[in-house]
Amino acid sequence: QVQLVESGGGLVEAGGSLRLSCAASGRTFNSWYVKAWFRQAPGKEREFVAAITWNGETTYLTDILKGRFTVSRDISDDTMYLQMNSLEPEDSAVYYCAARRDSRLAVDGSAYEYWGRGTQVTVSS
Repeated sequence: QVQLVESGGGLVEAGGSLRLSCAASGRTFNSWYVKAWFRQAPGKEREFVAAITWNGETTYLTDILKGRFTVSRDISDDTMYLQMNSLEPEDSAVYYCAARRDSRLAVDGSAYEYWGRGTQVTVSS
């Protein structure tokens, strides 16, 4: 059984930064797992944020967040990170980590088999 655990969320003022982490435990992920970040704000649908291949060499970030967010992955312990800078109140949401047993990046949440419970990010104006 695979577990994904997010951490690093919290309350931050607009313009501030946070770094989210996603740690994996349980069955060891092998090299063909892709990981991703999604987020969901109250009353809104879940939306794709970023995805990264197992070795961190290929990443994809949704256009509206480029320049402010960065996704990375430490393959030594299979931890994924989301560095969020210049945060805006519109970034407030629960951020979820997800993983899929496939080497291809995907933006559709239904393509991901494993999910964490999420971490809350709140940006005050």
